[in-house]
Amino acid sequence: MAEHNDFGNLAEDLATDFLAQKNYKILARNFHFQKAEIDIVTEFENQIVIVEVKARSYNTLIDPQEAVTKKKIKSIVLCADFFMKEKNIDKEVRFDIITVLPDEKGKLIINHIEDAFQIFDAN
Repeated sequence: MAEHNDFGNLAEDLATDFLAQKNYKILARNFHFQKAEIDIVTEFENQIVIVEVKARSYNTLIDPQEAVTKKKIKSIVLCADFFMKEKNIDKEVRFDIITVLPDEKGKLIINHIEDAFQIFDAN
């Protein structure tokens, strides 16, 4: 497996642990529909929270969350819609982004961006 995939998996593990510590109930990881994927699906305060994890093993000028393009948002929303229908869940949905970046000393820092985008951002 490629090194960047290993780091991506580590970032998703860290994000999942971070959310669990904040009392988010983990419902699914790496949920797929067609070519779309949701990194983490959680439930928190009677909402379904769809979480996209973006990580960089090095610090760049561009924040990782900026990699969540309109096309990516559309894909996440499509997948979330399928998840909700397949699981027969009728709750409000929120879309979050978690970024994982190293600080100056190489320690991984997690940033949780709640309500990072809306469904209309996909249009």
